[in-house]
Amino acid sequence: MKLQESGEMYLETILILSQQGGSVRSIDVADYMGYSKPSVSRAVGILRKGGLLTVDKNGYLNLTEEGSRRANKIYERHKLITEYLMYLGVDEKTANDDACKIEHVISDESFDAIKEHVKKFKDN
Repeated sequence: MKLQESGEMYLETILILSQQGGSVRSIDVADYMGYSKPSVSRAVGILRKGGLLTVDKNGYLNLTEEGSRRANKIYERHKLITEYLMYLGVDEKTANDDACKIEHVISDESFDAIKEHVKKFKDN
């Protein structure tokens, strides 16, 4: 399933919320992202149809294996790009905001190059 930026943001948000407190409901996602409940419900339906998450009988959202893989990939990009920009002297808020935009459009090749550069820097 090809995801738009917004779909990736929902997956990343569900991952973050599950890491913070375990069970995640649509209302938690809506509160975290500042979106309306109907917008989140629509996105959840699309992600569910795409096989990226499930909703249990109590309304809890759970990432599938593929959903988790994609969410972790986006979140790794977000964290590493934020860290890299801060290393370059960008303030934390701007680095975080910019990383949120970059994480969705950067190619795997460019991200891997940045990741290797950061790894070499940390190793020194």
